[in-house]
Amino acid sequence: MMVRCLLLLPLVLTWSLLSQSTHQLQPSQRQVLLQLRKHLEYPTQLEAWNTPGADLCYSTPSRMVNISCQDNFVTELTIMGDKPSSNSNQTLSSTFSMDSFVATLARLTSLRVLSLVSLGIWGPLPDKIHRLSSLQHLDLSSNHLFGILPPKISTMVKLQTLILDDNFFNHTALSTSLFDPPLSNLTVLSLRNNKFRGLLLGNSLEALTKLQVLDLSVNSFDSDLPLLPKGILMAILSNNSFQGKIPRQYSQLTQLQHLDVSFNEIVGEVPASVVSLSNIRFLNLGSNMLSGPIPNSLRCGQNLQFVDISNNRLTGGLPSSSCLVTTGSEKSRLVKLGGNCLSSSLDRQQYPQSYCMELPVAVAREQSQGRRSRSVGVIVGVVAAVVAMVALLGLGFVVVGRKYCFREVSERHLLHKVGVQDNPPVASGFSPELLSTARFITEVSKVGGSQGLPACRSFGTQELKKATNNFDSSTFLGQGYYGKLYKGRLEDGTQVVIRCLPTSKKYTTRNLKLRLDLLAKLRHPHLVCLLGHCIDNGGSQDDYRVDQVFLVYEHISNGNLQTHLFEESPGKALNWSERLAAVIGVAKAVHFLHTGVIPGFFNNRLKTHNILVNEHGMAKLGDYGLSIVTDEPRSSMDNEGLGSWQTSKDEDDIHGFGFILLQSLTSNSVSAERDEFLAQKLASCTSQESRAKLINPTVLATASQESLATVISITDKCISPESASCRPSFEDILWNLQYAAQVQATSDEQRPADLVS
Repeated sequence: MMVRCLLLLPLVLTWSLLSQSTHQLQPSQRQVLLQLRKHLEYPTQLEAWNTPGADLCYSTPSRMVNISCQDNFVTELTIMGDKPSSNSNQTLSSTFSMDSFVATLARLTSLRVLSLVSLGIWGPLPDKIHRLSSLQHLDLSSNHLFGILPPKISTMVKLQTLILDDNFFNHTALSTSLFDPPLSNLTVLSLRNNKFRGLLLGNSLEALTKLQVLDLSVNSFDSDLPLLPKGILMAILSNNSFQGKIPRQYSQLTQLQHLDVSFNEIVGEVPASVVSLSNIRFLNLGSNMLSGPIPNSLRCGQNLQFVDISNNRLTGGLPSSSCLVTTGSEKSRLVKLGGNCLSSSLDRQQYPQSYCMELPVAVAREQSQGRRSRSVGVIVGVVAAVVAMVALLGLGFVVVGRKYCFREVSERHLLHKVGVQDNPPVASGFSPELLSTARFITEVSKVGGSQGLPACRSFGTQELKKATNNFDSSTFLGQGYYGKLYKGRLEDGTQVVIRCLPTSKKYTTRNLKLRLDLLAKLRHPHLVCLLGHCIDNGGSQDDYRVDQVFLVYEHISNGNLQTHLFEESPGKALNWSERLAAVIGVAKAVHFLHTGVIPGFFNNRLKTHNILVNEHGMAKLGDYGLSIVTDEPRSSMDNEGLGSWQTSKDEDDIHGFGFILLQSLTSNSVSAERDEFLAQKLASCTSQESRAKLINPTVLATASQESLATVISITDKCISPESASCRPSFEDILWNLQYAAQVQATSDEQRPADLVS
């Protein structure tokens, strides 16, 4: 459904920018890839692998296929097919063997990311999947896999993301497969839309201590709601048969932002302690059996934006003191109350009191207890069945057929979900479900984000002086908002750029080190890599003496994005696909700065001349996060704290990024005009004739109309002079840009090769 569709766009590019080998792929690795192509019955998206002598590691990544390599070995394999699990007829042939396929995959011993989506692969997932011991990200969604999750998957200790959405797994208990021993590094677990059933045993999920995103929706679990890890950010447990009350433990989930337990059999009162969680943004308790009155003084968490308690058995009135009465500053909070038995004075569809008394809470509890008693017998039977199955596997398991029950599920398309009426509207035009599950993108995209990037270290003052010939004028590159820049060369020959930050007496040496260590944690392929830092205090032991602060960055010699947008030489300016790739990379970097670390880094001075382009054409954002060491403290309490650079809003970055998009669209002469005039022109840029006056000729010549219109629309929203609250989120921006790139790629495939270039 929604989560998998959103994942399909970013996952094909998640690891595409890892450090790649400078040599040809190992012949044995290439042979494995060719064998995998044979197993998959030669899909059309792998036709490029036919080229003799082609270095597959340097093939151009696309939304369908991507390979990343390091030290001559494959580290990422991403293939997206056209055989969704919703179509029972689109599977690989009867000769396909999942066991042989996984055995071949296991020969890619350095594989860290594996994403095989909608390829029609079928059969049970064999236990030998654990041989991929380096795997950190595994996505086998939208295929035709069935049976149990292999027990040995729990030995894949490096696994951080496991996505098995839209398959036919039907095992009763998950504890053996995932929690014995627990996958201690797992941060994302998505098993949505399978046939898992029965009890989710005990506190097994709680053992996944690093889990941040959990999706078990659209299954048949019928236990009490599971206890969740304390660091969980998103839990989607909807469309099951979970019973009982909301666990008290949920009131301790202080990091929780998104909780959806709708369409279950939850009883009890509205859980006030969950509604008041400090970070909760999205809370859906709809379509359950909650009963009783709404508490008089119900308090909502300060970040709560959406609450759904519709279609329950709630009675009484809606107290005026309750936070569900949205007035004043709370009007932006969307509350759904329909389908209960609340006071008729409410302007919402309510049932008569008798309706909610038909199933008293006591009866509901008895039914739940009866179901749980019956489930104990089921569990015993299931355990026995599992033991028997393991024994059979020990003797040799033979797949004797593929006649299993396919779900009759209509094809789901991401764009169709935007207009679903059950979802609350927001200013940007996207549903909160779309936006909140778009945050799923971030968590998944961060897996391996820092792989291949060198570690940050401390430099000595003398080392930097030697690298720059004592900061000789010949090494001076210029001066920016955050100080002077020098080019240097380290002893090992590495070229670097050294930034001399303005001297400051507002932080102690100890506090500066703490701040710089936080800055060093910002590792992303689309951020200019911070190699290290140096605090020069003249050798003094005085903690309050700081003479100079230096930051050492990787050297990027291919100019900034602005020069590549407006290149004067014919044919040298970036075409539309290349511009999209650049701005998508920067958007991912900014989104990481906002959400990939806690607290987030905002106000990053986004401008095209702060975006550098390396020798591979990859865009990298510079001048990010520096307010952490330059801003004035906001209060005396912050002198040794870390809150001075943080803000809870990202409007400045959204607005700045909007003008980066604008420059990517417009011609050089137009881009020099004042911002407000440009914004007005863009808003009226609806026809090809009006676009010809504003849009860069290279863009007009290489962009499809739908792709161009999508980017113009999101750009207009970013730079709109209207209230900042009307601007899109970065999830919005990323989704639109990636959709525009997808549309453009499809268009390019249909155009003659000479026109695409």
